[in-house]
Amino acid sequence: MPPREGQLGFLYLPPFRVQGISVAGEQTVIQVPELDICFDMGQCTRASLAAQIVALSHAHMDHLGGLPYWFSQRQFQKIGTGRCVCHPRVAEPLRAMMRSWVDLELQRTPHEIEAMEPEQEIEIKKNNIFLRAIETSHTSPSLAFAVIERRSKLKDEFRDFPQEQLRELKSRGVELTRTVEIPLVAYTGDTEPGPYLFREEFVSAKVVISECTFFEADHRSRAKIGKHLHINDVASLLRVWKAESVVLVHVSRRTAIPFARECIAAIDDGAQASRVHLLMDHRSNRQRYDRQVADAGGAAENVGNAAAERTHAIEAGIDDNIENRGLSG
Repeated sequence: MPPREGQLGFLYLPPFRVQGISVAGEQTVIQVPELDICFDMGQCTRASLAAQIVALSHAHMDHLGGLPYWFSQRQFQKIGTGRCVCHPRVAEPLRAMMRSWVDLELQRTPHEIEAMEPEQEIEIKKNNIFLRAIETSHTSPSLAFAVIERRSKLKDEFRDFPQEQLRELKSRGVELTRTVEIPLVAYTGDTEPGPYLFREEFVSAKVVISECTFFEADHRSRAKIGKHLHINDVASLLRVWKAESVVLVHVSRRTAIPFARECIAAIDDGAQASRVHLLMDHRSNRQRYDRQVADAGGAAENVGNAAAERTHAIEAGIDDNIENRGLSG
């Protein structure tokens, strides 16, 4: 059966949740609440309002159709001005789109649209968490994104030094540490295969969220024409990507979820199946989460509830705002 209409896919990939809706040609919005970010905004889901940033991979309608509404609802619900980062060639057309709403609504919706050059970074959380843009190849200007954590580590040559000696060296101005980058989450966006998918940000990310639009063997040509990934392309990438979890999104509605599962199970004779998940496979993902809860003796559910508190609190605040304006129901 096709994905259920309007139901968010959900995966708990500690310490991250990946949730949203993604059906090729219809809508894609993928949220990682712990990072305050949404990748694309093809549909403004209620949960997505909690995100501080939309990282727009490209400007096809199924990936940006919900953006004006997201800007509007964040203002309406008094959450704050929404911020969207995008390819430089897309920024001004997006601003023009938002200007057109002024004539339609006779009011201006506050918003921020920021061009990100390939290789540019912005800080998205204060504890040294950065978003990096990576240029990809699609039928319109496109970016992949990687969320990177930077940490300071003691240089190897000082590893066995006593604390007193380290303090003395530091007082003399000796540089004791080096900065290391830890890729947390990488998002391919819509793209054809290319060397950018073999970069360290994808190879070493803890979680990779990858489009996979085509699964049927005779659809390789369709994937090539539309500059999308086929399951055979993903199979090659899985042999390089070290991610604990790879989340496949943007599956076409023509592909039945059970068939997609079979294709994943066939990769390397099933060697990759345990770490590959379909965002819109609601049944399997629910069963997986139930096992997580059981394996943790119920603790996982508590962790999940605690992690969701912020989103629930925001949603409660949204409800209060609506109630206070006499617009509930």
